[in-house]
Amino acid sequence: MAEERWSVVLAGGVGSRFWPLSTPARPKQLLPLVDEQPLLLNTLDRLSTLTPRERTLVLTNASLVPAIAAAIPDLPPGNIIAEPRPAGTAAALTYAAACIERRGGSDAVMLCVHADWSIADPDGFRAALQHAADVAEQEHGLVTVGIVPTRPDPGFGYIEPAAEAGHGVRRVARFVEKPTRERAAEMCRDGYLWNSGIFVWRVGDFLDEVRAHTPEVAPALKTLTNQSDSSGIDAFFAMARSVSVDVGVLERSSRLFVIPGDFGWDDVGTWAALRRVRPTDAAGNVTSGQVHAVDAQRNVVHAEGNTVVLYGVSDLVVVTRDGLTVVTTVDKSADLKTLVEALPDSLQHLA
Repeated sequence: MAEERWSVVLAGGVGSRFWPLSTPARPKQLLPLVDEQPLLLNTLDRLSTLTPRERTLVLTNASLVPAIAAAIPDLPPGNIIAEPRPAGTAAALTYAAACIERRGGSDAVMLCVHADWSIADPDGFRAALQHAADVAEQEHGLVTVGIVPTRPDPGFGYIEPAAEAGHGVRRVARFVEKPTRERAAEMCRDGYLWNSGIFVWRVGDFLDEVRAHTPEVAPALKTLTNQSDSSGIDAFFAMARSVSVDVGVLERSSRLFVIPGDFGWDDVGTWAALRRVRPTDAAGNVTSGQVHAVDAQRNVVHAEGNTVVLYGVSDLVVVTRDGLTVVTTVDKSADLKTLVEALPDSLQHLA
């Protein structure tokens, strides 16, 4: 019999590579980048047939709690967890696991995803999570869903699968951080998978692995003993040291499994990603708002409060909002953080 299942959605951060549309007050996960709904709402809707809202936790920055509560009014207020400070995904997911353990017991299964993805095949996505949950229950292991690559992308981390463990599941040989494009092409040919950040486990198993392998976070768990869900969070995050869950837990565990996923996953990391996840016109342009393109190809345009006219240009990103216009190339748009850091003081309030 399946154990109780919970979803945990990581929804912190700003998404600076979507500046000037994404700002601390209006971060990427609350923007309608793929369709007319905010990315976060898309995520919760995809999960709704697996876990109800009352068993869905959203982890975010304290400053974003009011905006998330307004965007997702049917999410119980106590299920929005405000991290007092950034402390890495190992601490965030450990705290979430401890909350779920108190509410649902150590056998409860935790489905971990991010708030800012595009999924072309929601049914395939849910089937992969269901498969991962079944494996987590049967094997008492930590399970990640690795995405079957569609291109040699140097912007992603990769997973090298190891020995077959049965039922379409494999052990994990190692994680590889963002490689060169040439190395990424080799890994795609060799059967590596993209590290998606989809994780599934029984909370008791995960907390056992944290206690055994993650000294950056494990001592902070004692601050949560006999505490209610909302108590102890400040002390926990004050004591936890920053480390990613990949480095702090998964790479140190001998109980790690991977299953392949092929459901049109995209992390929507840059303006260029919109050409993969949104409909294009006959010339390959992706547009939002009042846009007129003549003899223009493969551009990404967001016009908010203004009309944009393109003529004879290709592979540009053009974004207008609040009296500000940003023009760059599709390639350079992946590095907007550098631009934001170089802005004069007169424009810093827009970033």
